[in-house]
This record gives sequence, structure tokens and C-alpha cells, in this order.
Amino acid sequence: MGEKQWSPTTIFDVFGDSLARRILVLTSERPLSVDALSDHLDASPPTIYRRMNTLIEYDLVTSHQQVDEDGHHYKTFETTLQRIAFEIEDGGYNIDVQMRRSLVDQFEAFWSDLEESSPDGDFDAGTSPATDGPSEDSYHG
Repeated sequence: MGEKQWSPTTIFDVFGDSLARRILVLTSERPLSVDALSDHLDASPPTIYRRMNTLIEYDLVTSHQQVDEDGHHYKTFETTLQRIAFEIEDGGYNIDVQMRRSLVDQFEAFWSDLEESSPDGDFDAGTSPATDGPSEDSYHG
């Protein structure tokens, strides 16, 4: 997973790139390989890989290892971004980024919240907070 932290500048840098936005849109429909993206976007594979590396650094796409009929390994990429919103209000701004999460990720987050809510390890599932749906990060300026 990515290690970079979001800031208002990086959000605009990443989403200001039209090729990166087009990659996110195409890989939101189905997982695609770099070769397939290159064909769809009329861009060279090295150009696609450079954008993909940035998108991976910020956890906006995930990669999955695939094997074709001949036994060759290749990766497909899928968007993890669900929603981004930019609001200007009261002399400042808010940027909300919501990521898609798999059922496994949602369960792990739920379990982690349950464990964190109880200092001695015993928890009451009826009173502990749980997360459901997309994860959300907010940035305020």
C-alpha cells in the first residue's frame, strides 16, 4: 500500500493530471492491465506505469497478479477511490476522500474498532462502534 500522506497540494497535483483521472475512471469499471490501459488511452506503457505508480503511492488503485493461458504473469489495476469532494466554506476548505473497501477490509476495521473500544480485551458487540461502507479521510485548510 501507499506510504504518502495527502495534503491539499498533492490532491490537486494527482487529480489535476487528466491521464491519472482517466485511469481512475477506466479501472473503476473493471480491473485492467497496463497494456489494456495503453490501448484505451493512446498512451505508452511507460507513461501509464508512471501514473500508476503515483496512484498506487496514494492508495488510489490496487494491483492484482494475474496469469494468462500461457502461464505469463501480469498485473491488473483497480480503482479504490469512491468519491472526492472539495468544499469552500467560512473562509476555509474541506477535502473529503472516500475509498472503496472490500468486505474483508470492512470486517477488519470493525474488529479493530471493537478491540480498541475495550481496554481489557473484553468487549460488548452491542455497544461498540463499527465502521460500515467507505473509509473517509478529511482534510481541512
